[in-house]
Amino acid sequence: MAEIIQKDGTWSFDGDTVRIVPGSDKGVGPLRQALGEVTVPLDAVAGVSYEPGRKSGRLRLRLRGGADPLLQLAGGRLKDGSDPYQLSVENDRSGVAEYFVDAVRNALLIEQISPEQVDRYLLPGPAVPISATAGDGTVEFDGEQIRLSWNWKTEDAKSSGGPRTIAIGDVESVDWLPPAALENGHLRFTVARIRSSAPAKYDPHAVELWGFRKDPLMAVVGAAVVARLPHPYAEEKPAALTRGEPGPAAPPADDPDTLLRRLRELGELHRSGVLTDEEFTTAKQAVLKRL
Repeated sequence: MAEIIQKDGTWSFDGDTVRIVPGSDKGVGPLRQALGEVTVPLDAVAGVSYEPGRKSGRLRLRLRGGADPLLQLAGGRLKDGSDPYQLSVENDRSGVAEYFVDAVRNALLIEQISPEQVDRYLLPGPAVPISATAGDGTVEFDGEQIRLSWNWKTEDAKSSGGPRTIAIGDVESVDWLPPAALENGHLRFTVARIRSSAPAKYDPHAVELWGFRKDPLMAVVGAAVVARLPHPYAEEKPAALTRGEPGPAAPPADDPDTLLRRLRELGELHRSGVLTDEEFTTAKQAVLKRL
């Protein structure tokens, strides 16, 4: 078990899963607090690094493209205080951070996890029901329906129609844009058969965001919706499957040739010094059990 405990949060790794628990430090943003504990399976991880700094370092976990609905929605726009995959590390704990990095990297190497993007979400996304209030409205999502309601700051042109309810089956896409400089942001739902070019302040399928502390909470609600939409990288099913006909049989999960090749690769890594004796023995035993 590798574990690092900081004011910013606690990260632990048991060989299969990275568990991330946000801390209580004032620098921990409301998005991370709302997410709570995040459990990341090893096969969702693309890499990990520790970056030392003058006053504190930073531990970063990089996920495979398409693995997490929150990152899919955010598109790299999460600020440091809102990013659950960054941990501020005090300099006197840098050795622990480096040990954590080595543990995760060794596991990725032994299991031969590809850093390439995936065609399904490997994290479930935020739990439902969920709601958030920011900007000019409130968004609630129960897993089947999205409800948008307005407050006294909403433009009359939008609020005059009353609350808006959208079925998850009618949602084509979700767009979250954080405010930047003098530009306001939004959480917008694109609905089938309805096309709108109106700014978020007038769009009844969008909440306008003005740059306040709770704005990132809208990303959490948006991610819960994204997790229940078709994956953007999913391949089309073969025509036979869409017609209800049986498709080609899937190859066995533990093909002997594949496992024998894995043993040879582990041996090469051991001989080259990449794997220690203990790591090589553990990995070899795991493969032999599957044989």
